[in-house]
Amino acid sequence: MERPPMTAPAATAELRDLAVSVASEAATLVMEQVESVYEMDTKSSSTDVVTAVDRAAEELIVDRLRAARPDDGLIGEEGTGVEGTSGYSWLIDPIDGTTNFVYGLPGFTVSVAVGLDGAEGGPGSPDGVVAGCVVDPTHRDRSGRLRVFSAGRGLGATCNERELAVTTATTLATSLVVTGFSYDPARRARQGTTLAQILPAVRDIRRFGSAALDLCFVGLGSVDAYFEVGLNSWDLAAGALIASEAGASVELLDAANGSALMLATTPGIADELRALLIASGAFAV
Repeated sequence: MERPPMTAPAATAELRDLAVSVASEAATLVMEQVESVYEMDTKSSSTDVVTAVDRAAEELIVDRLRAARPDDGLIGEEGTGVEGTSGYSWLIDPIDGTTNFVYGLPGFTVSVAVGLDGAEGGPGSPDGVVAGCVVDPTHRDRSGRLRVFSAGRGLGATCNERELAVTTATTLATSLVVTGFSYDPARRARQGTTLAQILPAVRDIRRFGSAALDLCFVGLGSVDAYFEVGLNSWDLAAGALIASEAGASVELLDAANGSALMLATTPGIADELRALLIASGAFAV
């Protein structure tokens, strides 16, 4: 398949607005079920949970996208796999941070992005994503609206109407860094050992539980940097674009066992943090 030409600004804005619409509708569905009794199962490990709400939210998003753009591909965390003919594919994470959702904690999101099929690394790679949206339904702005992060390539990033920009941090020792951990117990143990070497070199570490939200927090300027090994394309697609359009340095770097390390950081500490991650063995876990 030939790679489609880079999307024009008007078309990019249209794709972004569609991502916002479907993600916001799905987030409303998710929030209606927060205190409900629902079916729950596990996936890659006993700690990697999926609920009936994840599946219902993905089904809603898929239905809306197929109605609006029937020729596009669809890739969803909960099993959706539709090959398209338009050159564009959507990356869907119906609930990123399902563990938080199950425990009734804030910090879960709905993430929807669209990318170019012909991009190196696929439509969900940092170079391939054209537009995306991450809805944080457990926090609202001053007007009482859901907190909606969105971006289009070349159009900047916003949280509702607020334009996003990363921090101006230039010193790693006073920077706040966020990360996440694997569901695999052995890998998580290795990550803990690595983290013990990183922690003394930064202001502090945070772990919120949603990769999409972590990336948005970089763009929002709430944290200075984020790194994590082993993400899937639907985890990072929308959030990485939002961080990048807010001015972050965003890299997807080769790590151990065929995995990749996602690094999103304010530019002033990018080189120093990357060097620290290499020295601490973060790429080897």
